[in-house]
Amino acid sequence: MQKNVSISDLAQALYTVNRHAKTALKPQHLYWIKKQTIHKLLEEKLATKIGLHFSDHPKFSNQHSTLLVQVGNYYFHIPPSKQDFQELEHLGKLNRNFRNPSSKMSLSQAKRIVYQYIDWHPDENEKPEFQKNLHTIHHHLLARWNGLQVEKKWGAENINKTIKIHHGNEFTSWT
Repeated sequence: MQKNVSISDLAQALYTVNRHAKTALKPQHLYWIKKQTIHKLLEEKLATKIGLHFSDHPKFSNQHSTLLVQVGNYYFHIPPSKQDFQELEHLGKLNRNFRNPSSKMSLSQAKRIVYQYIDWHPDENEKPEFQKNLHTIHHHLLARWNGLQVEKKWGAENINKTIKIHHGNEFTSWT
């Protein structure tokens, strides 16, 4: 393992990345680093393939299976290979009573640990996601909340926000 990252810390980092990926608006990168990390752990024989589970989220109404992998005291699912179907036992339905140990690690710390382990460096020219979005999203976002019309104006040069709340014919502004 690189730079003294313990299996315990790496497992907690994977758990945190996975937990955040499940609720992220754009989870692709988080799932990608999870998969890369698990594959590297398997190659280095620091993780164990346990078996196959039926997925709780069938694709296009078709049942499919996921590979259950153990990393330290944590368990994760990743897509299986064709070889996994031939070599591993199918464990049937996922046991909903089982839970991984909880972890209080922040996503930024988890990503640092995982990036260090898989030796991944973000492109130096790549802007953080929120900065890209400021340049590409429409500057006036309208939303309805309890009968109030909320308008947010974001400047492309800074992140200061002006919020106008419209109720009836009146606007109230905060900056």
